[in-house]
Formats: sequence, C-alpha cells, structure tokens
Amino acid sequence: MTLDAWFIIGAIVGIASTFVCVVAAVMKKKPNDITLLALAAVELFIIAYAIGSLVRLLNGVPLVGEPWEFWGYIFTAAALPVAGFYWAMMERTHWSNYVMGAVGITVVVMMARMAQIWYGTGLSAQAVPALETLRLGLGS
Repeated sequence: MTLDAWFIIGAIVGIASTFVCVVAAVMKKKPNDITLLALAAVELFIIAYAIGSLVRLLNGVPLVGEPWEFWGYIFTAAALPVAGFYWAMMERTHWSNYVMGAVGITVVVMMARMAQIWYGTGLSAQAVPALETLRLGLGS
C-alpha cells in the first residue's frame, strides 16, 4: 500500500478518536463533549479528504481503481460518524463510547482501502494474477 499524507493524517485522527472514546468507555463515562468532538474530528477529516480527492481528480491525478468504489467508501466513511453521533444521542450510556470508538478505527481501515483504490494496489492489482496463475498451474 502506498502511504501518502492523507492516509497518515487520517490514521492519526482515527486512532486518536478511537483512543479517546475507548478510554472514556473504560472509565464508564457517558458520551461527553470530548468524545463527541473526537468523533466530529473524524467527520471533518473525511469531508476534507473528499474535497482534496475531488481537487486531485480535477487536477488530472487519476484514480487507478474504480471511481464508484472509491466514492462509495468516501460516502460510507462520512456516514459512520453521523451514525455514531446519533447512537450516542439516543443511548446516553458508556456503551455509546465503544460504538464511537469503533467508528475511528473503521474509518482508518476504509482509508487504507481508499489508498489501495487510488494507487492501484491491493488484491485486485497484486493477488488476482497470482491466484489465476496458481489456478492454471493446478489444472482447475
């Protein structure tokens, strides 16, 4: 996987958000301003990432993977913090912090997949030809 500044910043924001929310949950704290702001930081980053991706595309930097898949990940990643916030508002217990903590790390994983789609690395670019060669070699 190609590591770019977008992924590194996204990983820092997502992991920090997860850390803040999980620590609050372990301490049995209800969702509060700190945990909600940590979740908002993830949402703001995803919005900035979407705008940055659009600017990169308009400047001629192409996506190697499928555009529908990339933008699907962006929209899903943007929906997760909203869903986590809604959950926290509906269930004001310490368990909501665990849900919000899951959002941060899930967005990091999605960012890794978005980087694979952008730069053309991952299963579709590397493993599929090798799997096809293996399948042909086994006589299937």
